[in-house]
Amino acid sequence: MLRNLPEKWDIEVDLVSIGSGIGGLSAAITGHEQGLSAIVLERADQVGGVTALSMGEVWVAGNHHATELGIDDSVDSGFRYLKRLSMDYGTDAAILNKVVHAREALRWFEDTIGLEMQVIRDCPDYYYGLNNDCVAEGRMLECKPFEASSLGDWQQRTRVSPTMPYALTHHDIFVNGGVANMMKWDFALMGERLTNDVRCLGAGLAAYFVKGALDRGIPMHTGANVVELIGDGSRVVGVRAQMDGKDVYVKGRRGVVLAVSSYERNQHFNKTLSQQLDLGSIVFSTVDGAHFRLAGPFGAQVAAVPDIASLGFPVPNAEDAEGAPLWGSALQAIGQPHIIVVNRAGKRFGDEAFYRQFYLTIDVIDGKDQTHPNFPCWMIIDSQAKSKYPIGPILPDQDWPEELGPSADTLSELAAKIGVDVAGLEATVARFNEHAEKGADPDFGRGERVWSHWMCGDPFNKPNPNLGTIAKGPFYALELKRIGDSGIPPAGLLTDQHNRALDWSGNPIDGLYVAGNSVARMETGAVMQSGISNARGMTHGWLAARHAAGDPSDLLDSEIQRMGI
Repeated sequence: MLRNLPEKWDIEVDLVSIGSGIGGLSAAITGHEQGLSAIVLERADQVGGVTALSMGEVWVAGNHHATELGIDDSVDSGFRYLKRLSMDYGTDAAILNKVVHAREALRWFEDTIGLEMQVIRDCPDYYYGLNNDCVAEGRMLECKPFEASSLGDWQQRTRVSPTMPYALTHHDIFVNGGVANMMKWDFALMGERLTNDVRCLGAGLAAYFVKGALDRGIPMHTGANVVELIGDGSRVVGVRAQMDGKDVYVKGRRGVVLAVSSYERNQHFNKTLSQQLDLGSIVFSTVDGAHFRLAGPFGAQVAAVPDIASLGFPVPNAEDAEGAPLWGSALQAIGQPHIIVVNRAGKRFGDEAFYRQFYLTIDVIDGKDQTHPNFPCWMIIDSQAKSKYPIGPILPDQDWPEELGPSADTLSELAAKIGVDVAGLEATVARFNEHAEKGADPDFGRGERVWSHWMCGDPFNKPNPNLGTIAKGPFYALELKRIGDSGIPPAGLLTDQHNRALDWSGNPIDGLYVAGNSVARMETGAVMQSGISNARGMTHGWLAARHAAGDPSDLLDSEIQRMGI
C-alpha cells in the first residue's frame, strides 16, 4: 500500500465521506450516531448528489410500511426476486446482504433523522404477473414532502432536478392519470409547493439526509475535489483535497467512504467499461469515475454486470445549471399510445413500454455487417399522441419545434425525411394498427405488463393503456440518443458485506469503504429494479459506518445460515 503521508493534517476526523448523495450522507450520519466525528467532501457546488436528480424511489422488500398496510412480503421473497433478475451475474451474498439490511437501515434512519417514507400505492415490481416473488405494491417507497426552508442557509445549496416534477409525489402524479396525463395534474398543488419550496421525489429524499447531517453539525464542504487517497503502508488513512485552489489534507482515523456515484460524464470510461459510444447524460459533470482514479492505486478490484443503455433526447434551447445541453429521458414517452420506435429499416424491435427489455435491444450488433441494426432509432408520433400527451419537453398545446425532429403529413414523407425505409415503416404501422385496435401486440407483448400500465400507460385509453394506432397526421419523428442511466452504471468497485473495497486477491482494503453507485452492482446483476439504487446507497453507507465504528452487522451471516445459502 502506498505511503504518501503529509507532514501535517489540516483536518482530522474519524470518517471521511466523499460525495453528498444518499450514500455519503448516510455514512456520515451513521458514523456520527456511532460516536465518530465525520465530514462530507463534495466536489460540486451543491449537495444532494445524483439522489436529488432521481425519482426518489426506494425499493425495500419486507419493509414495515408494507406490513402496516397488510401487504404480505418477506426478505426471502425479495431475495428470490432479485436472484431471478440477476441471472447469476450477481452474487447470492450481495443480494441477501442488500435485502436483509435495507429494511433495517430504513427503519434506523426513520427513527434517527426523522426520515418520513410511505408506500407508493399501486406500484408493482417490474415483473409482477410473471414471477411468483413479485408484489403488486409495497416494496417501492417514497419520501413524504419535505419543507426545504428547514435547511436554512443550505436550502439553495441542496440540489433539485431540472427535469423531474419534484413538487409532486408519485401519488400526486399517478392518481391523476400518470405521466401520460400531465395536463390533468394538480398544478395548483404543484405551484403552491414550488412557491414554498416543498420537495418530493429525489430532491425531497436528498434533502432529508442533508437535514440529518445539518442537525448533527456534520461539516459539509462543497467545491472540495478529492484528488488522492492517502495510505500509511497498511491502510487508507485520509485524503488530499483541493479547496479554493489549495491542497487540504483530511485525516480519516477510521476510514474513508467513496460515494461519488458513477462515471457517466467520462466518455472514455463509458466506452471502455460500458461499451457505450458518445453517451449523453442527465447528471452533472463531476460524475466522472473519480472512485476508480482514487481507489486504483490501492489495488481496488473493478467488476461489471451487463449494461443497459437508456434512450433520451436533447431538450431544445435548454441547458442545465452548468451550461451543458439538457437531456430528457424517453422512458415514459415511448410507451404511450400512438407512439412507436423504429430502426433504419422502419421496423419495431421491442416492447417500447418495458424499457428493461427494450433498451437491451439497442446495442445488439449484427455480425454479418458489423452494424447496430437498431441504432439509430426514431420515435414515430401521430397527432393523436401529440394532442394528448407530453412528448419530452413539448406539451400538447405547444407547437412542434423543428429542431426536435421533422414532421410530415404522411408516413412516407416522414420516412424520407429521416432516412428510414418507406415500405418498411408503412408495413410496420399497418401491422401495429391492426392489432392495437384490439389492444394487443403479438410481436413484442407491449401493454401486457402491469408495471408498463403504471409507469407509462394512459389509464383512460381503451382497450390497452399502452397501445393506440398511428393513424392521424401530421406525423412527427424524434431521433433518440443513447444517454446514461442516471448514474447507474454496469461497472463499479467490488466490496464485501461491510462495504469495504476489495483488492484483486479478494481481500478487504483496510480503511477504504464504498457506497452507492460507486459499488459494483452485484445485488442486481443483469437487471435493475427501480428504487434499488437509492436503497443500496442508504444501506451501503449505514453498513460502512457501522463497521468503521467497530459495530459491524452480523445479520448476513445468520441469514445465510438460516437460508442455507
